[in-house]
Amino acid sequence: MAAASSDTGSATSGLDAFFADPTFWATVALFAFFALLAWRGVPGLVSKALDERATKIAKELDDARELREEAQKALADAERQQSEAEGEAAKIIEAAKREAKDLTETARKDLAERMERREKLAEQRITRAEAEAQQKVRTAAAEAAGAAAAAIMTDQMAGEGGDTQFAKSLEEVKKALS
Repeated sequence: MAAASSDTGSATSGLDAFFADPTFWATVALFAFFALLAWRGVPGLVSKALDERATKIAKELDDARELREEAQKALADAERQQSEAEGEAAKIIEAAKREAKDLTETARKDLAERMERREKLAEQRITRAEAEAQQKVRTAAAEAAGAAAAAIMTDQMAGEGGDTQFAKSLEEVKKALS
């Protein structure tokens, strides 16, 4: 019997050792804690919070996707507007070049016309000046010839008949030279 009691004592002491082990009680406390959480509905609350968070993240992703699409549309619009502006600028530059060329040609033509008119006016002035100079030379020559003729005739014609003849001849010379 002693052998039987030692087997029972050793089994009890093994079981006592099992219950005395802190790992056993930590495991029991953990299972009790999980049971308490399950009984209070904590997994449902956690699941609900996670579902709400997942829904919120999905909504944020959808918003981000929409914003990205809007940004891509805005970028495409900006690129299109830039392309249009560059095309318009090229047209304006080309028009300005054509206008500058036209203005240059017009200015050249105007300058040529003005130079031609001034040349004609200068030629007319020169012609007038030549005519006036010739007239002055003729007048001066006529006066000199008249004075010389008067001096010669005065010497040759002394007396009353000579004075009359001289005055008559002088008048004829003046009329001829004028």
